[in-house]
Amino acid sequence: MTDRATAEELDGSDPLASWRDEFVIPDPDLVYLDGNSLGRTPRRAVEALQQVVEQWSSDLIESWWQHDWLNLALAVGDELAPLIGASAGDVAVHESTTVGIFQQVNVALDLHDRPPTGRRPVIAVDAADFPTDRYVSEGIARLRDADVRPGLDDLDGVDVVLRSLVDYRTAEVADLAGETRRAREAGAITVWDLSHAAGVLELDLPASGVDLAVGCTYKFLNGGPGAPAFVYVAERLQARVTQPIWGWFAQSDQFAMERPFEPRTGIGRMLNGTPPVLGLTAARAGIGVTADAGMGAIASKARRLTAFGLDLVDRFGLESVTPRDPRRRGGHVAIRHPDARRLHEQLTDRRVIVDRRDPDILRLGMSPLTTRFTDVYDAVTVLAGLVNAPPS
Repeated sequence: MTDRATAEELDGSDPLASWRDEFVIPDPDLVYLDGNSLGRTPRRAVEALQQVVEQWSSDLIESWWQHDWLNLALAVGDELAPLIGASAGDVAVHESTTVGIFQQVNVALDLHDRPPTGRRPVIAVDAADFPTDRYVSEGIARLRDADVRPGLDDLDGVDVVLRSLVDYRTAEVADLAGETRRAREAGAITVWDLSHAAGVLELDLPASGVDLAVGCTYKFLNGGPGAPAFVYVAERLQARVTQPIWGWFAQSDQFAMERPFEPRTGIGRMLNGTPPVLGLTAARAGIGVTADAGMGAIASKARRLTAFGLDLVDRFGLESVTPRDPRRRGGHVAIRHPDARRLHEQLTDRRVIVDRRDPDILRLGMSPLTTRFTDVYDAVTVLAGLVNAPPS
């Protein structure tokens, strides 16, 4: 059944329904299906930011010690770690996703214990992957006299594979363990971009054999606009890591200013400059809400929301490029239409907020803690009405 009464029944029996109250939602009639780009505002973030501003106002520079801001990037990393199946000490939250990718690809290049052969290093990245991943790869290749191979089918001679776990356009999920293993058997190290996976999929990076990963916190983790990203380094590799951006927060004795650089032990060596305390505070709040709600329940609802959305797509004769297999599907449903730009503008005018990816994709993001089944129903029915409306 795909009528609105069914959507209301699903909302009524949803075990995560009450978690919507944890978020600031000034207009309950707004249909917001763009949490896969920017999550809603946790109430905890508002309270936590106010508290930090008060600490800054009253304690000034002493706040770094009194409120342990110095270790905030690592403390938040420890709190995020279980959400991706990692352990404390495996994750740091500190910089933008772009910086994290730059760090991790360079780390992967330097982890190869190969004798010099005179050949140029090779970085493989999907030609249709998210632009930042491609751009960073090209920038690193320019700096390190390397080559970028557009495509992931042939990994012969590849040193580093950079790829997204969830395709940002279609929501297709790659085989995390299988693709990590395939690359390793070809002699390559994989850097996984988890930006569209963290906070919506159940992950176990160690069990999947993942060496290096990076991801953002402002999408399904609801960390706020521009919230700092995270980096993951498998514990077995941390002592061998040499990351490319040396800064004083990665120094083993941070306040021994006259000493040469000597990196910290563990994941702390991935840090660089002064951490963004306000951004980390907001990200911590979103991470906390996700952790308390539970990744199992969140991932389960994501599968049900997207399945309901795809049923509606079928009912109204729309076209989706999102996989039907729930094991291969992330947290959004992509609808293809040649007039996506016009439809996007008309949906926005009708207070239905979705995302567009040119030339012809509308993405309906279904963030489980804030999205209702009635939101999905209303969005798809409005879209179907626009698609099927007679020309004016």
